[in-house]
Amino acid sequence: MMRPLPPAKIPVAVLASIAVVLAGQVLFSLWAGASGQDSLPSRNFQIIQPEDTEETIILKATRVVPTRRQLKWQSKELAAFIHFGLKTFTDREHGDGTENPSLFQPTAFNPRQWARVLKEAGFRMIILTAKHHDGFCLWPTRTTDHSVRKSSWRQGRGDVVKEVVTACREEGLDFGFYLSPWDQHEKSYGTPQYNEFFRRQLKELLTDYGPVAEVWFDGFCGEGPGGRKQQYDWNSYYQLIRKLQPEAVIAIMGPDVRWVGNESGLARDSEWSVLPLDLPEPSLHLLQAGRSTLEQVFQPGNVMGEDLGSRRVITRARALFWYPAEVDVSIRPGWFYHQKEDRAVKSPRELFEIYLKSVGRNSVLLLNVPPDKRGLINQNDVRALRDWRQLLDRTFKQGYIKKTGVRASSEQPGHPASHLLRKNPDGCWLAAPGLPQAYLEVRLQGRSQFDCLELKEDITRGQRIEAFQLEAWLEGKWVEIARGTTVGYKRIVTFPAVTTDRVRLIISQFRGLPCLKTFNLYKLAVPVN
Repeated sequence: MMRPLPPAKIPVAVLASIAVVLAGQVLFSLWAGASGQDSLPSRNFQIIQPEDTEETIILKATRVVPTRRQLKWQSKELAAFIHFGLKTFTDREHGDGTENPSLFQPTAFNPRQWARVLKEAGFRMIILTAKHHDGFCLWPTRTTDHSVRKSSWRQGRGDVVKEVVTACREEGLDFGFYLSPWDQHEKSYGTPQYNEFFRRQLKELLTDYGPVAEVWFDGFCGEGPGGRKQQYDWNSYYQLIRKLQPEAVIAIMGPDVRWVGNESGLARDSEWSVLPLDLPEPSLHLLQAGRSTLEQVFQPGNVMGEDLGSRRVITRARALFWYPAEVDVSIRPGWFYHQKEDRAVKSPRELFEIYLKSVGRNSVLLLNVPPDKRGLINQNDVRALRDWRQLLDRTFKQGYIKKTGVRASSEQPGHPASHLLRKNPDGCWLAAPGLPQAYLEVRLQGRSQFDCLELKEDITRGQRIEAFQLEAWLEGKWVEIARGTTVGYKRIVTFPAVTTDRVRLIISQFRGLPCLKTFNLYKLAVPVN
């Protein structure tokens, strides 16, 4: 490790704003110490009091952190969606619940092939559509006849869920399931009795198949018999999941993971994980007093805006919580398999760009890969996935920042900048207080060409970075080559290729103090837009 940079090395561009920002940082530090708020506990939600100042709110935002299950979920990075059911055999995207279960006839059903192909591509979890909107169940449920039990496949003794779970366990993949609240077949839909029906289905899936890593709900609420709409009892669903599978994240219409807001595979350029928690005052009081859990009071809401977690947004909030994004997109135009789309599978390059703009923007990518009528992942999809994996490996297997010298504007004891140069899962660089901006200067082992920056925060300490710039030493001066806003679990920024042996990362705006786990540079295997 090289010695920290002396104050005289602060970039000229930084000095222009130093007075204003430094004053704010000093006042903030004095306030935190004097008020005892430096010991404010970290947890996955924080209540904002009416008397809280903006500085207090920002401090509380830094103390919002993921739960253990959210942290484990985020570290997967890649999950595979499997849309498979009656619509695979009707060649339709939408059903109506009247389809004959005997249509379900996969001729070479082999979820082990799915698991092998997906594991080789880097996926760490499979989420199966156990029941889609048509109400057809891929397990022999005791709640309805509209299931594989009524198909002659496997002589009526088949269980898709069981075989997929077995395949996941054999390949070391986690298992999750999608269970559609909207049910076009069930006659009780649109009545209070349906909630009990739905809970019985949930209970079967949560108790009969071993560990579940994710339960995926969409919010579709279509019409039932006579045009009835269902009032979903979300909180009872959440509490049942917490009771039976406490390590499972509840996604999309749940309190653990949110939908990014599109089906194109793109996260926001500024993707925050700390968001306002919109709840009625009585619920906030119960939550603050510890008389209720988040699962008991949470209600799904609209989180579709472009700016979900900036200072402007969170300083107007009544509460904050950790609510990371999941990006879902299909490898084909449709969600279910259609032979006519065999030539419309996304190319490896398209998938590569999706990765950069989903996982590379602080999100988990949920890529749908629908099996065909045989019950196999089609070879067109297999080739695309394998070639995509090669692009990822060629790009990210080895970066340019290795055992090189690094100088930091500051560092705290036990958290030196040298941690960034080692494969240390528990280590991180933590800047010391006192300077308005933090930066790292790295001298590479030789002149290198690169066009990709990767950053990772230690999100067990919250999400703190609000703006950063990357500079390269070119023709005797520092030149900005890339900039960005949020980082979070992972941030990837691409830029026109440069060749140099020195780079500098400036973290120009942050909440609390910056804390990085990863800082690396790469050369993209293929150019991107």
